[in-house]
Amino acid sequence: MTSSAMTRILRLCGVAGLTISAHWAVPAWAAGAMATGGLTSQPIGHYDFCKSHPNECNIRPANLDPARMTDGLWRRLTSVSAKVNAAVKPLSDLDHYGKDEVWAYPDDGYGDCEDYVLEKRRQLYRMGMSLADLLITVVRKQDGEGHSVLTVRTDKGDYVLDNLTDKVKAWDATGYRFLKRQAIDNTGRWVSIRDGQAVLVGSVQ
Repeated sequence: MTSSAMTRILRLCGVAGLTISAHWAVPAWAAGAMATGGLTSQPIGHYDFCKSHPNECNIRPANLDPARMTDGLWRRLTSVSAKVNAAVKPLSDLDHYGKDEVWAYPDDGYGDCEDYVLEKRRQLYRMGMSLADLLITVVRKQDGEGHSVLTVRTDKGDYVLDNLTDKVKAWDATGYRFLKRQAIDNTGRWVSIRDGQAVLVGSVQ
C-alpha cells in the first residue's frame, strides 16, 4: 500500500470515528516544546467567553508538568479530534450569532475554529487531562488569516488538534505562525509565543 493510500484510509476512518490501531497512528515522537514569552493581551472572544463562564477562567492547575505521552494518550487525542471535527458543522460567527468573535461550546452542532477548540478541550479535560496541558492557541495561517487550535503539552513535545485536519501534528509541522496561547498556570491569562507577530484577531489590551 502506498503512503498516500494509507493516508486517505486513515482520514476516512478518523472521520467515521473508528478506532485505528496504534502501530498505524502513532508517530515517532519528534515534536519540540514551544518557547513562550511574557503575558500578552487576551483575545476579545476569550474575554467575552470568560465573562459568561467565569469559573473556567480563573483555574490555576496544581500540576504544571506536561502530560506523559503514551500510545493510549495518542489514540485519545486522535479520536477526540476526529470525532469533534465530524460532529460539528463549520459555521462563521457572523452567520451563527450575527456578530464576530463569539467563542462558545458548539452544543447546537455548529461552530467555528474556537468552538472546535473549546469542545476538544472540554472532552479531554473530562477524560482527566490537566488544563495546564490543554491550551487554546492563536495562530496565523499561511494565507494570513487568523485561526485557533488546541495545543496539547506532552513530555515528547507540543502537539496540535485542528478542525482543518483530523491529523494530530507536532506544532512546528503545521505551517502556522504561532502567536499566543493560554498560560499554563492560569486559564484566564495568555502568553506570547517567541517570534510571534501581530495577532490578526481582536484582543483586549
